[in-house]
Amino acid sequence: MADDKSAVDAKPENGIPAALARTTSRLSNSPSVIPVPRSARRGLLANLCLVPEIPNPTHYAHPTKWFITFTVALSAAAAPMGSAVIMPALSDVAEALNTTPTITNLSVALYMLSMSIFPLWWSSFSETLGRRTIYIVSFIWFTVFAVLSAVSQNIAMLIAMRVLSGGGSASVQAVGAGTIADIWEPKERGTAMGIFYLGPLCGPLIAPIIGGALAEGLGWRSTQWFLVVYGGLVTIFLIFAIPETLRRRKSVLKEAENEAVEDLHKTEAAADDGNTDLQRTTTRQTVHLKTKKYLAFARRCFLDPLRIVLLLRFPAIALTIYYAAIAFGTLYFLNISIEATFSAPPYNFSTIIVGLLYIPNSLGYLVASLFGGRWIDRIMRREAAKAGRYDENGKLIFRPEDRMRENAWIAGAMFPLALVWYGWSAQEGVLWICPMVANFFFGLGSMIIFATATTMLTEFMPRKASSGIAANNFVRNIFSCVGGIVAEPLLNTLGNGWILTIFAIWSLVSGALVIWAMRKYSKKWRKSLEEALAEDED
Repeated sequence: MADDKSAVDAKPENGIPAALARTTSRLSNSPSVIPVPRSARRGLLANLCLVPEIPNPTHYAHPTKWFITFTVALSAAAAPMGSAVIMPALSDVAEALNTTPTITNLSVALYMLSMSIFPLWWSSFSETLGRRTIYIVSFIWFTVFAVLSAVSQNIAMLIAMRVLSGGGSASVQAVGAGTIADIWEPKERGTAMGIFYLGPLCGPLIAPIIGGALAEGLGWRSTQWFLVVYGGLVTIFLIFAIPETLRRRKSVLKEAENEAVEDLHKTEAAADDGNTDLQRTTTRQTVHLKTKKYLAFARRCFLDPLRIVLLLRFPAIALTIYYAAIAFGTLYFLNISIEATFSAPPYNFSTIIVGLLYIPNSLGYLVASLFGGRWIDRIMRREAAKAGRYDENGKLIFRPEDRMRENAWIAGAMFPLALVWYGWSAQEGVLWICPMVANFFFGLGSMIIFATATTMLTEFMPRKASSGIAANNFVRNIFSCVGGIVAEPLLNTLGNGWILTIFAIWSLVSGALVIWAMRKYSKKWRKSLEEALAEDED
């Protein structure tokens, strides 16, 4: 039924009505669904993938799309799992490596910083090398440095190895959302993005429980060995389960090479007429060819990733990212607060119990992922129908800003109020269930904001979806890094109540201003963004 429904809404192809083309695609030789021959498949170890590559990834059957979405979500859980699995054991790490809790928190904070910087490169490379190659290379990287984290002999080595490990796992934070945008059409993308975000946001549900149990039974190093096992299994799964989904187009390096080769051939043809001066020119053209290739390679490696940050000059992108970053930064501050608050008087919970206290906000993520995405998709369809936006085929025309309606107002009020609730109940030593209920509502509200912002970014710039998500990760993980660094000193100085109340006011005011601005100016901002991106592509 899902395939038939999507067929009705699809655009006509090659003059054939969309419904007929899609319905008969399984029985015909339509080029959009015929698997790419194994010899022509793209990506590292592509011949080993059990899911065939097809020319148009949106034409995968729904079960295949969900399988790919699940695999990417499973991979995306690695990054937050790497940051959260050690949280219940931070005091054990400080004791074992003879350091202070504030320095130990750097192993979490700088891990988040690496997750903000590395995706700039992963995202940039994925637009030319493809998604699959980046997934496999980055997870091998993640696994290797997780091994070195597990055998670290001092806090400096642990922090350095975790920074590099976090950089590897962070690839899916940006590239994964690009994969979702590759295979899902806009009308279904909110639901798919919600399921995808189950991975990165439910990693904190499982990781602290596992980390607490492992640290109490086997010591803190076992938490890093768990990451080694997880990374290795995910690498194997990616090799066999993820096809290349990036639309085929010429890479920067290939274009530079083709241009230079064309010039070279022209000169060689002229040299064949017997002109020795032109023969000497042929040698210069050969040098020119190599130089142009090297310059294109250098640009791809060093300049193009940094250009992603320039996306923040567009108000629609900047405001969407800013609002998501506030919610994400408060999340990691809250995570540090849980460990610091409930392992100390009056609670004095053991390491494994502290790990269990991360469950409530993750349950909020789960509920929001399962139902929030569908809610947002329905809002989007409603707004498009209300505005009468239909194309010539009667298909609804969606706008990214349609996703930020009453869902954003409700969620934008829910998670700041939950921060106040948690902060004062935890500071006053109220029965543990009270702050935990608050954390559930924090998870519910913040997850709706995360999913809304991420989906909007993929739709503001559909041809460079992973670049938009990389810019989002860059800002939000910087917020998370700062939150992790300042959490311990601020909690010791102001306490949970006052500091989280300040964050709540900041979040409420920022959220109201962002939603109002997006409603009022989004059409103008989106038009200028589309024009600028079109010029860049030309």
